[in-house]
Amino acid sequence: MLTIHAADRVFAATGSPEPPADAVVVDGGVIAAVGPLEQATAAHPGARVRRWPGLLLPGLVNADARALLEAAYHPDPREADALGTEPLTGDALAALALDDVRRGGSARRGLQRMLAHGTTAVVGPFTLPEVRSAVARSGLRVRGVNAGGPLPPSASSPRPSLDPFAARPLGAVLDGELTAGAPADFAVFDVPVFDVSMDELSVDEPPERALRAHGAVTCVATVLGGRLVYRAR
Repeated sequence: MLTIHAADRVFAATGSPEPPADAVVVDGGVIAAVGPLEQATAAHPGARVRRWPGLLLPGLVNADARALLEAAYHPDPREADALGTEPLTGDALAALALDDVRRGGSARRGLQRMLAHGTTAVVGPFTLPEVRSAVARSGLRVRGVNAGGPLPPSASSPRPSLDPFAARPLGAVLDGELTAGAPADFAVFDVPVFDVSMDELSVDEPPERALRAHGAVTCVATVLGGRLVYRAR
């Protein structure tokens, strides 16, 4: 069954579609078309339509995935009172004396958190078997060490982050392009498409300012291989 994902604006990463796009048509695991919602619904009257607020763009690649999954512990919600909710690293991680089972559970939770930040690909390689298994089961794409690009010299926060926008430019964190025939990997972020405080974002201008200002925590949906793998409540 065809699904049309509609948002306030689609940023395809290959330049601005003409006319401006606000919909992506998905057929199975691939993109069938990118364009105006009106044209998409007219061409596919039987398709299911999912509507999202904000900006739809290619899924993100997290270049910090190895550190986040192998050198951090993501507490189980049942441990929140004792350990908090943020990833534990360094001495706090060492004090846990994790076994393989807890490492595997942490990796699965970490991957879920990445999906909730619009991530559809991670940079490996992964050395721990329990982490490799969790990544394989998640369906996330695994990219080479050069994906995501190096930190820019001006980066103020070199710490590993669940938010790919935190330290890298938009072009470095987009995993592919939204074009017909490409894998249906994308995410939607509830950020202003037009914001008076930042001037109007034109269809020709990468919306990096809005995404960096509001962060990947604004993700409302992540689609991987055509499947809706994350949806904000």
